[in-house]
Amino acid sequence: MIDLASLTIQKAHDALVNGAYSAVEIAEAYLEKIEAKNKELNAYLEVFADVREQAKEADKRIKAGKSDMLTGIPIAVKDNILIKGRCVSAASKILEGYIAPYDATAIRKLSDAGAVFLGRTNCDEFAMGGSTENSAYGVTRNPHDMNRVSGGSSGGSAAAVAADLALAALGSDTGGSVRQPASFCGVVGFKPSYGAVSRSGLIAMGSSLDCIGPIAKTVEDAKILFNAIKGKDPLDSTSREMEHGTGNREHRRLRIGVPRQFVEREGIDAEVLKNFNESLERLKKTGAQIIDIDLPDVQYALACYYIIMPAEASTNLARFDGVKYGLHRSGDALLGDYLKTRGAGFGAEARRRIIIGTYVLSAGYYDAYYSKALAARGRIRETFTEAFETVDIVATPTAPTPAWKIGEKTDPLSVYLADIFTVTANIAGIPAISIPSGETKSGLPLGLQLMAAYGREDVLFAAGKIFESTGEG
Repeated sequence: MIDLASLTIQKAHDALVNGAYSAVEIAEAYLEKIEAKNKELNAYLEVFADVREQAKEADKRIKAGKSDMLTGIPIAVKDNILIKGRCVSAASKILEGYIAPYDATAIRKLSDAGAVFLGRTNCDEFAMGGSTENSAYGVTRNPHDMNRVSGGSSGGSAAAVAADLALAALGSDTGGSVRQPASFCGVVGFKPSYGAVSRSGLIAMGSSLDCIGPIAKTVEDAKILFNAIKGKDPLDSTSREMEHGTGNREHRRLRIGVPRQFVEREGIDAEVLKNFNESLERLKKTGAQIIDIDLPDVQYALACYYIIMPAEASTNLARFDGVKYGLHRSGDALLGDYLKTRGAGFGAEARRRIIIGTYVLSAGYYDAYYSKALAARGRIRETFTEAFETVDIVATPTAPTPAWKIGEKTDPLSVYLADIFTVTANIAGIPAISIPSGETKSGLPLGLQLMAAYGREDVLFAAGKIFESTGEG
């Protein structure tokens, strides 16, 4: 019997290489768990029919002595990342039945390493949301409390890892969509520096913000996945090789910056703030310096994000018109086709963001909103660059509250405000990680967010491991 609850990528790899069990056996263990729990959780939209065949191929590689760290490792994939020959819908009716014609670069790299893809996981439609309540295929429930959301938009991936329905998963992070669900579900979520991982094959929402990132049980597992998928890609001109991304530099005396004025604000849950301060104390006991810092322009990050992201989303989603692929509805003429197809295919949140984005890009409003948001983004990046001259890490809670009840937040603005701490890293383009930091009195997971300078994934992983070593998360 394989103990999935305590399994990590390293442990699974060692067991596979040593012959303790086969890739087929570990795949079977996850498939059994999925069969037992997924109907209730709704983490997977589809479990692939060829999982066992993939595992058999992995076993052949292992027996031939050609295995990689990820050979035979069962991984779940968010439903906005393309896998050739498989359905991909971005949890939207407008892409219902669409078959991916090629592999995303991240998928190709994992496939080359021999990973086993279990299935595609639920998410908010086109990654637009923080709860998976915007999925066209129903909400994903939180494994810790079935009446609560799993977070979003990568809620299915986070729930799958938390409930042992996958050993690790890929998600995408545009404003916190890997880190926030990881926090809500009690797992690790990592957003790389912008450009560290190719976006080729990721269905675009906000092209200057989107990042593919891993969700895993430990910081080391997240690092293993990141190292497997990172790197410059000729198919993505924004991708690049990171100078420091693979380093193992140890920081025995970390300098951790805390923007208290930003953190201790109206709307933050009392238990979240208490847990954050306790997390800082845990780090202090390891020898870390806790330094209060001022990030004067970060207060504008959320407003900046909710101008830039819808603007880019409205442009990216213009291609879904029912002509070349996906859903098609016939109207009186071409314009009628567009109106009927997009009206039937897009959900309420997607339509809302398309409208907002089109508005801020329109004549007369471009300069008033979009250009000002870009200017503010430049200031925010400078603010972080200056901060990292004096500290190694900037720490905040991952989210201002624990997971909320399904259906509780009916006002879109209240959901947008839940991104207050996470959007900062996307606006600045810097790497960030959410690590489990404890629970509320009622047992809901909480997360600590750590951010590092651009390209300094090595610092972030080192700090994350130090925090994990305190053993209270």
